[in-house]
Amino acid sequence: MFGLWRTFTSVVFYLTLAVGLGGLLGNGLVLWHLGLRIKKGPFSVYVLHLAAADSLFLGCQVVFSIVQTALGSQDSLYLVVTFLGFATGLWLLAAFSLERCVSEIFPDCYASCRPRHASGVVCGLLWALTLPAVLLPAHACGQLRARARPLACLRYHAASVAWLLALACVAGVAALVLFLWVACCSRRPRPRFYGAVLGSGLLLLFCGLPYVLYWSLRPLLHFLLPVFPPLATLLACVHAGSKPLIYFTAGRQPGKREPLRAVLQRALGDGAQLGAAGLSLPMSPL
Repeated sequence: MFGLWRTFTSVVFYLTLAVGLGGLLGNGLVLWHLGLRIKKGPFSVYVLHLAAADSLFLGCQVVFSIVQTALGSQDSLYLVVTFLGFATGLWLLAAFSLERCVSEIFPDCYASCRPRHASGVVCGLLWALTLPAVLLPAHACGQLRARARPLACLRYHAASVAWLLALACVAGVAALVLFLWVACCSRRPRPRFYGAVLGSGLLLLFCGLPYVLYWSLRPLLHFLLPVFPPLATLLACVHAGSKPLIYFTAGRQPGKREPLRAVLQRALGDGAQLGAAGLSLPMSPL
């Protein structure tokens, strides 16, 4: 049994490492094109910050996994630092999905009432809000090398779990409403970003929620179901590393070979123009 358990953990570890490295490459391509080669529109700003948060999560996961293997021990600080990237990505995904849903259902009101720099301001606020939302319960529970305070830990941790589940619900419900609207109510052609939002919502449901559950019940899960934490970590890496693949799949045109920046621009569908090469793409309706 112990030999089987060691084999299982080794396989999951190397799979997690491989998925993390592949996800870093994909998110690095997104950061490169959105940061330097594409003129950013309102939704590409969300995707840029989302790729940065996923890169932070995957990079910390890969580095800490290698360090853990080399030293043979695991610091509680590891989970807190990696979860910062995951939680920020969850905030950003909820905001991106909700705004995309609103832009499709109420296009005229959205185009006329939306402030110009709303995406950048929202992303900055979400990065700032994630720090206290993760670090306060971690400090109260003794994960930052401070003495644990049981009552404060319980209160902060309950609040943390509540907002995590709320964010997951916002992202999932926004994707579901967009799917129903496009499939049943809208008379316009299916927007390009439809696949990106729906794919991200499904990815969150099947691969992101187990990691939220792991964060919420980690002492109990380590004791009762030790197989769950490594699997949840692997699925979280799949969640963070597969979004670039969803973008490129949603923007690709069958039978045509195009630059990655053109495919990514089409998948976002926010009407921004490509830079550098001077190529512009048709605007999709907001």
